[in-house]
Amino acid sequence: MSKRFEINPKTDFVLERFIDAPRHLVWEALTKPEHLKEWYMPKAWGAVYDCEMDVRPGGRFSLTTQVDQEVPHLGCFLDVVPMERLVWTSMLFPGYRPAVFDDIPITAIVTMEAEGTGTRYVFTALHRDEADFQENKASGWQQGTEMAVDQFVEHVMSLR
Repeated sequence: MSKRFEINPKTDFVLERFIDAPRHLVWEALTKPEHLKEWYMPKAWGAVYDCEMDVRPGGRFSLTTQVDQEVPHLGCFLDVVPMERLVWTSMLFPGYRPAVFDDIPITAIVTMEAEGTGTRYVFTALHRDEADFQENKASGWQQGTEMAVDQFVEHVMSLR
């Protein structure tokens, strides 16, 4: 798999995990709403109670989280290579329509590579600039993302 972008540590956040499960289970947990509801939101903070995914370029990525109040999240899938790569952004709405919202936009890139009997999983969040990245970190987003990825790994392992 070739790298299509360069990581900038001032604007980009990367988490990498080895998951002792085959790629098809990692892909399933990443792309099926019933699975995403189980891991996407740190359980100590709240829950995902609604999720829609049309996993194709231009397709809808929508979920609603509940912390103190309902928080809708809407984005668009940009690139879908089954069991290899999934890219989505909050900067566009489904159908590549320009987004309007009050949150910090990101583009998320997930790659999966077979490694022995398991999968090398890499989550990358690209931010517009350093200020957005710093604001996201200060909000607890990075900590929450780390917790969610840990929950994701646990969920995938439960599917084995």
